[in-house]
Amino acid sequence: MAAGDSEYDISLYDYELPPESIAQRPAEPRDASRLMVLHRADGRIEHALFRDLGRFLRAGDLLVLNDTRVFPARTIGTRSTGGKVEVFFLRDLGRGLWEAMIRAHGRPKSGEYLQLEDGRLVVKLAEKTPAGQWTVLVPRPADLLKTLQEIGRTPLPPYVRRSEDRSLEADDRERYQTVYARQTGAVAAPTAGLHFTEVLLQALREQGVGTAQITLHVGLGTFQPIKVADVRRHRMHAEFFSIDAKAAARIAEVKRAGGRVVAVGTTSCRALETAAASPQGFGPCQGESRLYVYPPYTFKMTDALLTNFHLPRSTLLLLVAAFAGRERILGTYQEARQSGYRFYSYGDAMLII
Repeated sequence: MAAGDSEYDISLYDYELPPESIAQRPAEPRDASRLMVLHRADGRIEHALFRDLGRFLRAGDLLVLNDTRVFPARTIGTRSTGGKVEVFFLRDLGRGLWEAMIRAHGRPKSGEYLQLEDGRLVVKLAEKTPAGQWTVLVPRPADLLKTLQEIGRTPLPPYVRRSEDRSLEADDRERYQTVYARQTGAVAAPTAGLHFTEVLLQALREQGVGTAQITLHVGLGTFQPIKVADVRRHRMHAEFFSIDAKAAARIAEVKRAGGRVVAVGTTSCRALETAAASPQGFGPCQGESRLYVYPPYTFKMTDALLTNFHLPRSTLLLLVAAFAGRERILGTYQEARQSGYRFYSYGDAMLII
């Protein structure tokens, strides 16, 4: 790192978190999660419950929801050697090939067959990718998502501990999914949206707060830590996103009318900002986003951000730091720890306005 570039040092985005602060189960009901509200103008912090969200929004505001749906991408099985293996399906590459993350005892080899979930699915390892994942050949690829719905496991992050007996699988399948999830394709949930209930969304609409649905299929790379010392050298994984004409028109209308566009989650924020970076300006679009937001960054579409509390040294933490300031965010995280907030995917929420 060059002299004078210390503000880009990844160590500036580190913090200590006791294990007991990491949420292992979601709040019941969904909107019983706690909500920390950070006012960017003066740094003021308020504490509430998520069901109180309407207190901090006003008629004319617009919640932008990511309607991606998580599929049960994780499978457990055995190698031909008899060793245990985990296959985490990431995305369809076409022609029967899928990108997958492999964890195994020993070193997997190209051409090896893997028996997954008691042999209910057999895949063949093709080759390792430059990024360290694998391409795997899937028989009857058109049926894979259907098969995974039957045998796959909810792709919870590793810090959410579950036993292999699958006793909580049914609960996780329902709770690691937003109530408005529609478009299948994510391997991780847009966790800021997990706190909403249909009743709360309806109450907000009656208050005059609108909603628009867009899609960004959350990939594993979103949640992986930054492993380089200089944050500028990190490279984001590509993630598919789509903003249709109806949603784009609604968002643009709110901006013109002076309402606030409230991105529900960093994924919605990245989709909005990716679309705004188009040479044609903000409008309906779809494609792959590799947008990487870190300080300093000028947000073009996002007026407020609803999010969870994120891992240290993650792209998610850098994005919220870009939105509200690094020192201010780390200060709120310290207060959240001291106040008993629950962190990460199943944890509590933060509204930055």
